[in-house]
Amino acid sequence: MPCYLGIDVGTSGVRAVAIDEQGDTVAEHHVAMASPQQDGARIEQNSWIWWQAVCEALEGLRDRCAVAEIAAIAVDGTSGTLLLTDANGNPLSNALMYNDARSEKEAAAIAAVAPAESGAHGASSALAKLMWLQSNNRIPDNAHHALHQADWIAGQLSGRFGISDENNCLKLGYDVIHRRWPGWFNLLEIERSLLPTVTVPGTAIGTVRPEIAEQLGLSAQTRIVSGTTDSIAAFLATGASEVGDAVTSLGSTLVLKVLSEKPVFAPEQGVYSHRLGEKWLVGGASNCGGTTLLKFFDREQLTSMTPQLDPTRPTGLDYYPLPSAGERFPINDPALAPRIAPRPADDVEFFQGLLEGIAAVEARGYRLLAELGAPYPARVQSVGGGASSEPWRMIRAHQLNTDVSSCRDIATARGCALLAQMADECG
Repeated sequence: MPCYLGIDVGTSGVRAVAIDEQGDTVAEHHVAMASPQQDGARIEQNSWIWWQAVCEALEGLRDRCAVAEIAAIAVDGTSGTLLLTDANGNPLSNALMYNDARSEKEAAAIAAVAPAESGAHGASSALAKLMWLQSNNRIPDNAHHALHQADWIAGQLSGRFGISDENNCLKLGYDVIHRRWPGWFNLLEIERSLLPTVTVPGTAIGTVRPEIAEQLGLSAQTRIVSGTTDSIAAFLATGASEVGDAVTSLGSTLVLKVLSEKPVFAPEQGVYSHRLGEKWLVGGASNCGGTTLLKFFDREQLTSMTPQLDPTRPTGLDYYPLPSAGERFPINDPALAPRIAPRPADDVEFFQGLLEGIAAVEARGYRLLAELGAPYPARVQSVGGGASSEPWRMIRAHQLNTDVSSCRDIATARGCALLAQMADECG
């Protein structure tokens, strides 16, 4: 029986999930990764860390399923992360991570010429990062490709580089409405030769390289298909399909998505839309999330304190719990300061206050999307590490005033596995 593999390259690790023809999970394996290097607004990572983790994740599956029977593979990665390579896919520098915010000057130049519906607005966009590399003479003469995480990992598997997808390319400035690179790029002197060929997510781009197939136990006939972003994969993993269905990803950051009949773009507030079949995923990503929690408590402390939370008794603490200065959505302000004071003496109370603050940002985000023309969520499904917290689910349900459920057993990589399966069945 064939199976299908999804690979999720996250901020803190890589997860691989294999599903069967019925969509049931056959096996999964997670590998932790070292954190990106950070120095103020500079946030970078060596891309070989991703590849090593991917290989370890796939090797970890060999004892759990017949990897030689994997028919197709799709990969997702963080939206906005950018990497320069030569013609053969060899990295020419560290990758600029999704939350690297050095390119404020370049973001201002983009804002002066780009239409409101472009996803390239903001200092964290992939296009702003590419322009920063250009303006700071960081593009070597042998640079051939500007790639996202998912593109590069798919290239490592297939040997074909320079191919991306509509979801990842949104923040690189790709026009998802007309499906082309826009003419206003000429006003910014963008080096078009570096731009990838853009495909619909799930498009077959090749098969596994023979040497990689031998190394990892895959079949050389296993197809590699173009992937998507982590938040889109998380949405796909839930099975959400009706207009008004929403998915909140509670990971290192807070990502909101609601299914809409029409696209909504408001770059001044960090709102953008992705194509999803004939519908649109409208959403935004806040810097609030697990990264903030881990600044104050380790994972063991969070686990031990969770049963002590009391969602029926709000703390009254009015937090905007950013991990550091800078926000993307629902407030797009690279200088926005965290609001995490006063801190009560009781750690459990402080922890609950942080969760309430993140929930308030989530509610504010969905209200903003509705004001801009997207439907207010009829239901919200939760994915990511925070989805396992029942007290947090109750806090969020109160803030959102809608049905909130937790998809505790659904991994983002499962969304990519479903994408690989759909691509294989259509191809």
